[in-house]
Amino acid sequence: MMISFILLGKYLEIVAKGKTSDALGKLTQLVPDKAYLVAIDTDGNIMTETEIDTQLIQKNDIIKIVYGSKIPVDSIVIKGQSYANESMITGEARPVDKSPGDKVISGTINENGCLLVKATHVGSDTALSQIVQLVEAAQLAKAPVQQLADHISRVFVPIVVVAALITWLGWFIPGEAGIYPKHWIPKAMDAFELALQFAISVLVVACPCALGLATPTAVMVASGMGASQGVLIKGGDALEKAHKVKIVVFDKTGTLTIGKPEVVSAVLFSEFSMEELCDMTISVEASSEHPIAKAVVAHAKRLRQKFGSCIEEVPDVDDFEVHMGAGVSGKVGDRTVVVGNKRLMHACNVPICSEVEKYISENEILARTCILVSIDGKIAGAFSVTDPVKPEAKRVISFLHSMGISSIIVTGDNCATATAIANEVGIDEVFAETDPVGKADKVKDLQMKGMTVAMVGDGINDSPALVAADVGMAIGAGTDIAIEAADIVLVKSSFEDVITAIDLSRKTMSRIRLNYIWALGYNILGLPIAAGVLYPIAGIRLPHGLLVLAWLLPLLAWFLRLFCCSSIKNLFI
Repeated sequence: MMISFILLGKYLEIVAKGKTSDALGKLTQLVPDKAYLVAIDTDGNIMTETEIDTQLIQKNDIIKIVYGSKIPVDSIVIKGQSYANESMITGEARPVDKSPGDKVISGTINENGCLLVKATHVGSDTALSQIVQLVEAAQLAKAPVQQLADHISRVFVPIVVVAALITWLGWFIPGEAGIYPKHWIPKAMDAFELALQFAISVLVVACPCALGLATPTAVMVASGMGASQGVLIKGGDALEKAHKVKIVVFDKTGTLTIGKPEVVSAVLFSEFSMEELCDMTISVEASSEHPIAKAVVAHAKRLRQKFGSCIEEVPDVDDFEVHMGAGVSGKVGDRTVVVGNKRLMHACNVPICSEVEKYISENEILARTCILVSIDGKIAGAFSVTDPVKPEAKRVISFLHSMGISSIIVTGDNCATATAIANEVGIDEVFAETDPVGKADKVKDLQMKGMTVAMVGDGINDSPALVAADVGMAIGAGTDIAIEAADIVLVKSSFEDVITAIDLSRKTMSRIRLNYIWALGYNILGLPIAAGVLYPIAGIRLPHGLLVLAWLLPLLAWFLRLFCCSSIKNLFI
């Protein structure tokens, strides 16, 4: 009978874990079984077309995506115009416009025209595969809180064995010596059998299985539920630490703001022409992945078209260098070009005149970022960039405050712009003009004060701080380096998922602790009864079947709760 109940408990555990993996199974099913491999000529015309298995696609293969079909691998569009439904990956309900140069994600659906795409990530390197791998790794990882259960079990088991032995001796020796009345011994039993029955009862009641299963089951369910909500947790360590977070450090660009900067103005400050300014800027900034750099390049290209220039005729850049958190520089022909913020200009000994300072001040008041362009040590012009704040940012910051979590901004942008953004979303503390190393140092300073720190960022320059933080959270639309450095990935790029991650961690840890209290409390109360302390007074002697049922109560209660839950709110109430 006892073995039957143990097997039932194991079965319920498998069912519970299986339910948490349903979301992963659905993700893997999004990838189509077949794809159309094509060969194209130099003009982009299709020469041959072959239907192949998706698993045979290699990097740089050209794939044809027809209307209504799913995209088999992560790719980049090389021909065609369409809209892709990416809601199953990003949570964005509206179809996303796709044109040459845009990235498309495996498993998403082409909802309009025909596209030709070049495979960039295949097999286990696709976004879908990495999501599955992350969640599976998180489910297998052991949370540090599990060490508490292991420690308790290491002490608890020997104590129980000794208690069972003492119980047997405590009933057997007095029984043989005739210390207690003979009528206490049931018929068809002797003192040895009665003592053995009480000893076995102690062992059965005190079985620590509930302790051992409380943490890994909760971690597995939480990581699976998080994945279904667009929150990828890379391990039990991150899940545990998130509930202790007392302060969240936010990057500005792409985190608090939408991350799609737009240039609102471009001005000249020297004898250089606008066309020359645009040429130099495009040449240097085209090699940068920063969202502001991409916005500046796009605007500069539009200005060149306005002046009748051919977009393809852009000079090459040599000695390209990224100044993290400040800008970029390089040699274009025989000219030295520096593109970035005021701090970079000072670092490169580029003088800034009063006219430029006035332009910068006027834009900073409007929460705009000024990108200065220096050619041969002289400010040639500037671009004013705006990046709107995410609509939900103020609400999220307010909710974090209600949870007892404070927020600060640490950004490489100028102080005036950062302060304007902070005032708009309700953050009081701002650290501006901070390079990537400075961001990591700020995180460490907060940790030295005894705080558990979470860092939320999206860019390469946020990676050191994401690694340094107790919990690093990367925006899903951010760079690969930031996502790799983070402990938690917010796949939907929704700012509200910061709250989801922390709340999920808190409720998971609360559930784990409740399980520990239940398991230990049950054992503390059940052991004396199983040992027979009430038998001389009330004649209570627990049958073994009832003992096994009582032993399984904590497991059954937990597993049935997992079995019935369909959402995080239901699971962790």
